[in-house]
Amino acid sequence: MMRAMIQEGYGRPDRVLRLAEVDAPVVEDDRALVRVRATSVNAGDWRRVRANPLIVRFVEGIRRPRSPLFGGDVAGIVEAVGSEITHLSPGDEVYGIRTGAFAEYVASKNMARKPANLTLEEAAAVPIAGVTALQAVRERGDLQPGQRVLINGAGGGVGTMCVQIAKAFGGEVTAVTRTANIDTMRSIGADRVIDHQTADFSRDGSRYDLIIDIGGNRPIRSLRRVLAPGGRIVLVGAGHGGAGAMGRFVGGAVRRRILRQPIIVFIADVKREDLESLTELIEAGKLRPVIERTYPLDELPAALRHVEEGRARGKVVVTV
Repeated sequence: MMRAMIQEGYGRPDRVLRLAEVDAPVVEDDRALVRVRATSVNAGDWRRVRANPLIVRFVEGIRRPRSPLFGGDVAGIVEAVGSEITHLSPGDEVYGIRTGAFAEYVASKNMARKPANLTLEEAAAVPIAGVTALQAVRERGDLQPGQRVLINGAGGGVGTMCVQIAKAFGGEVTAVTRTANIDTMRSIGADRVIDHQTADFSRDGSRYDLIIDIGGNRPIRSLRRVLAPGGRIVLVGAGHGGAGAMGRFVGGAVRRRILRQPIIVFIADVKREDLESLTELIEAGKLRPVIERTYPLDELPAALRHVEEGRARGKVVVTV
């Protein structure tokens, strides 16, 4: 048995979440059993709890989730490995991605050794945000050295990773964020910071080779206005609201497929190779998670509310 935060319905986190004793996962041949020491909150976690957008109910279950376990980021210690796992051994400190991370144990195939220069709590802030940012900048954005990059919504978990990864790949980075995050953006390497509360980046005449939009608070036409010829726009995440979140994905897909506009909408794939790439960047001193605050597992509802409000600076970590 193990302790886990379970979701019994949809709605306010303090009403539908409960800390309970559940069966521990079974170690299969292609998985490692990890004792979770820390995890972190992602936008997908509060969206699942709130069923926002509504399509969450059709994917997870109409009245309640089919699986009560949720969460994705994992950092912990390997306790056992299946017969097909050759890159890990019991006792290794690892990080990775596995559904059900708000619990004492997970069994996963997507685990890599954590960066040597991070604690387990710091490493827990990396996996989903880091993999998403890496794929947005490298694969989807195809960033080349010297190109101009605009990151809208740079202050959150994915945004702070995008800023650093774009800099590591040689980009000239402009970060768009709110006033409270300006110093953070400068400290992680942004070449230019625009305060969206006092300035409109779409009206200052600048042009960018790559625009990564995480905020979802601007219409696509505003993004296209500042896109340089031959550039591309990468839309990350669901943005704000329920219907608006669906419209963002559908609208982006229509613009790309039918109107042939250079707009890419994606949801990150889970790849252990990407975790290993992140480890290289972190150990080289080019990437480090920005962590605003930490909660214990039994205060997860409060952590979810804080992230849902959209004002978290970087990541919110949960210790288990």
